[in-house]
Amino acid sequence: MAKKSRKQAGGTPATVALTAAGTPFTLHAYEHDPASPSYGEEAAEALGVSPGRVFKTLVADVDGDLTVAVVPVAGQLDLKALAAAVGGKRAAMADPAAAERTTGYVRGGISPLGQRKRLRTVLDASASEHATICVSAGRRGLEVELAPADLAALTDAVLAPIGRV
Repeated sequence: MAKKSRKQAGGTPATVALTAAGTPFTLHAYEHDPASPSYGEEAAEALGVSPGRVFKTLVADVDGDLTVAVVPVAGQLDLKALAAAVGGKRAAMADPAAAERTTGYVRGGISPLGQRKRLRTVLDASASEHATICVSAGRRGLEVELAPADLAALTDAVLAPIGRV
């Protein structure tokens, strides 16, 4: 994977953060269809990548604190497992407006990287089964491919089994 410059990377906060950290990544752009029912599945199909390697970024409220969950688009987030992974009792999906305001990204384009406010992050343990995974690069129609260990390091993520099929 080649490291991209800020200009080549599209200059989203996520790609700027990756470039600043010197982390190798590959950027993938595709034509986003606003009518698509699933941003993540659309990305997997457009990129010709297994849905198990494309991860969606979800924002949940765990005991009053916003928490980022990164899970394969092929599955769903297990809210109980997410709460347990961060030592919480109860988790629910965050209000979309609060997620957008806090991360600085729009729904469908929320990246675990380069967020306006750094949130606790949990990466599904299945990510470690792959040499690289794809996550949103910060806008709809733009994905970044990187090593799961790099994503975990840059976000201080906890790895835990938080996804379910």
